[in-house]
Amino acid sequence: MIILTGPPAAGKTTVAELLAANASVPTVHLTTDLFYRAIRTGFVPPFLPAAQQQNEVVIAAIVGTVATFAGGGYDVVVDGIVGPWFLPPFLAMAEQAELSLSYVVLRPDLDTTLSRAKQRVGDELKDVAAITGLHQAFARLGDLEHHAIDTGKLDAEQTSEAVKRAVDSAAYRLV
Repeated sequence: MIILTGPPAAGKTTVAELLAANASVPTVHLTTDLFYRAIRTGFVPPFLPAAQQQNEVVIAAIVGTVATFAGGGYDVVVDGIVGPWFLPPFLAMAEQAELSLSYVVLRPDLDTTLSRAKQRVGDELKDVAAITGLHQAFARLGDLEHHAIDTGKLDAEQTSEAVKRAVDSAAYRLV
């Protein structure tokens, strides 16, 4: 299992699609956005403090889904904003199911992130203050700092290759 995370517009979905599509074993690309978009009434933007309970429920649903796919023999690439504060449920599930868990943070610089966000279409998050706040949340990862990859000058293919190397190295493994 790989958690591919970082701030909005870091390239997570594009890279996760490449990783899953080019995998040599059966692999699922699980985007966390689908779980949030499934909330039709009572949705709270997940970056707001009032969303804490909602976010915990969504993370529990994601962890359960990952466990089901992994139990069925699939590798899983989780694509979404999964900060270190949401790792405990993933860690517990991975340990219980005896799964390896790699944590990779895509972290372009703020200017690159905001530039990419401006190019987004549809319902994708474009709010500068929210993106800046989420970027700052991934700026200091403490003990997980070595899990960050500076992707500011990399295209999607280069980032995908960097992630593959990171996961293959086992240096990004938590379990």
